[in-house]
Amino acid sequence: MRRRGVDVLTAIEDGATELPDDELLERATVLGRVLFTQDIRFRAMAQDWQRQERLFAGLIFGHQLGGTIGQFVKDLELIAVVSDSDEWMNAVEYIPF
Repeated sequence: MRRRGVDVLTAIEDGATELPDDELLERATVLGRVLFTQDIRFRAMAQDWQRQERLFAGLIFGHQLGGTIGQFVKDLELIAVVSDSDEWMNAVEYIPF
């Protein structure tokens, strides 16, 4: 198996910290990036987009009570290694596994 590096872009690095949630999800989609969040409102918005069949690049939701930063990093690295971004279109996934 070919090992891929994990390519991370934060909203701060992208200059997108002031964007409203819907615009941030649109921005991630334009960039072809799956978005990770612990914000339950963000998760609800992505699920609404799923129901509306509105395209987005995917969202991974980290349960605030269910995991540590270390566990999130491990799970996100696993996701990056075993999947391709096109597999995440319109998907909402929960971590930790």
